Amino acid sequence: MKIISDIQELRDHLRGQNRASFVPTMGNLHEGHLSLMRLARQHGDPVVASIFVNRLQFGPNEDFDSYPRTMQADIDKLEKEGVYILFAPTERELYPQPQEYRVDPPQQLGDILEGEFRPGFFKGVCTVVLKLISCVQPKVAVFGKKDYQQLMIIRQMAKQFALPVDIIPAETIRAEDGLALSSRNGYLSITERAEAPTLQRTLQEVREQVLDLGPNKMNMSALDAIEKKALSELTQRGWQPDYITIRRQADLVPASDENLQAGESLVILTAAKLGKTRLIDNLEI
Repeated sequence: MKIISDIQELRDHLRGQNRASFVPTMGNLHEGHLSLMRLARQHGDPVVASIFVNRLQFGPNEDFDSYPRTMQADIDKLEKEGVYILFAPTERELYPQPQEYRVDPPQQLGDILEGEFRPGFFKGVCTVVLKLISCVQPKVAVFGKKDYQQLMIIRQMAKQFALPVDIIPAETIRAEDGLALSSRNGYLSITERAEAPTLQRTLQEVREQVLDLGPNKMNMSALDAIEKKALSELTQRGWQPDYITIRRQADLVPASDENLQAGESLVILTAAKLGKTRLIDNLEI
């Protein structure tokens, strides 16, 4: 595996490679990330991964400085997966001058849910993803469905900017007890780690309650009651939920009674703190 930090050197190595697949990461790799590498290989060759902890997507009180950085362990894992190039730029290389040009997603998608609780997050994500895609110039790029809203925003960005790249979604990888794999799971204490799978079980319960409604009782009032019950139960168990909400898969806005009667595809999304660790998850219906 070639480890490259220079943009021009990266382009030199990839010159003539018009089927490259790309997986951008912030490092501290786990099985979820490695599954993205395997999916990327199915859609293109060679496989290029990046590791860059992007300052632009962290808020002033978030964990940029303490975000886990495990470069050597990450290199070992990527080599075992047969990744061709690891692009690991420094901040000075990727942002040689202040990044004054930013990609700002539309408010109706970027300022809801995660965008409401993490102002500026998606602007930082879109800006770095656009820049990384410009550096790598891949045929396909793979993103996990655990970050459901992020995936949707990046797909729309690629479409609206006519980027010559296909955005491939990857299913969420979970631990045996159901917890979605995340680099931030390492922040959990032993007691918190034992409680953490409750988040996914809550999503399963919400899904079952929605499906049990049937077409005759499927309306916004019923969904609102299910959401409030789930929020209350998480709070009683010591969680600090930001949201647990049932939205349309198509655009993440609440479904209307009319659309629900028509059998609209839904997704349940949640974000909640357990101790000091903020976890997100989702489940499609």
